[in-house]
Amino acid sequence: MQLHSRSFQDGERIPGRLAFCVPDAGSHVALSDNLNPHLTWSGAPAGTRSYALVCHDPDVPSRGDDVNQEGREVPADLPRVDFYHWLLLDIPAGQNEIAEGGHSAGVVARGKSGPGAPGGLRHGVNDYTGWFAGDAAMAGDYYGYDGPCPPWNDSLEHRYVFTVYALDVASLPVAGALTPANIMAAIDGHVLASASLTGRYTLNPRLL
Repeated sequence: MQLHSRSFQDGERIPGRLAFCVPDAGSHVALSDNLNPHLTWSGAPAGTRSYALVCHDPDVPSRGDDVNQEGREVPADLPRVDFYHWLLLDIPAGQNEIAEGGHSAGVVARGKSGPGAPGGLRHGVNDYTGWFAGDAAMAGDYYGYDGPCPPWNDSLEHRYVFTVYALDVASLPVAGALTPANIMAAIDGHVLASASLTGRYTLNPRLL
């Protein structure tokens, strides 16, 4: 399988319009357009009954001691963990394209509604749900796509991996809530093929 985008090229930086946050000289970050990228795929094997689309960042700091702290920088050698930005399920086998902005346009405090998505698809909750859990103004269930907003003082430029999975089921059977862990466990047993596309993003002025 192959996965392409007109919004950004594989291995290149993701445009700010696709991000949750962009750099700001006064306050380090500002909210952005938060558009989901255009994606199109081809080469699915025979027997494909649906697709699932996942975007995750494998470069999130495993500890928050230095995150977004003035006069400090998150060290590059700090162990990193996954952060899921988008989980879209039950894409019909006859569909092979998603329009830019078709599933997200703007930041929604407390999260976009779900799990229902345009075209009868389903969105899982992304990891901003946990990130904002203690924030009275932002806490909620964040369904669908919410783009990059890495720590503005991270010494690593983050990678954002978009993966489309060709599945052998028309509707993915997820045990429990539509969390990243539950969805990825369900996907694991039904994959016929997959393809990935990686973008990069940073808010650190030293790396821009």
